[in-house]
Amino acid sequence: MSQTNKMIINQNKTKEMILGSLAKQPIPCLTIQSGVIERVDAFKLLGVTVSSDLSWEAHVNTICARVASRLYYLKQLKRTGLPAADLLYFYLTVIRPVLEYGCAVWHHGLTCTVTRTGVFAEEGPENHLPNCM
Repeated sequence: MSQTNKMIINQNKTKEMILGSLAKQPIPCLTIQSGVIERVDAFKLLGVTVSSDLSWEAHVNTICARVASRLYYLKQLKRTGLPAADLLYFYLTVIRPVLEYGCAVWHHGLTCTVTRTGVFAEEGPENHLPNCM
């Protein structure tokens, strides 16, 4: 079928994931002319980690790890005596985009919540993240 559409499949970049109740059944491996496609339990698609059980645990763990390292730098910047406006700028440009990326994908209700968090940006992260500062 892919040759009919003049599409070349890169075996190294192509992954197979079985979702739902089919994952419990033995299913033969997917093969193409160049070989067998790797079957995975989770993979990253456009920055969002998708798992075969459709839970967001793997994605949330990835995001938490990325944010934790950035919060460390924010804490170091605060210790140097950087003004609150600069700390807020660092938070808004370095930390918050990581938290918000793809949120509309993994929870449809967050689009309304994110618009309400404009107050979050105005008040500053120190009011919302006291244990991190």
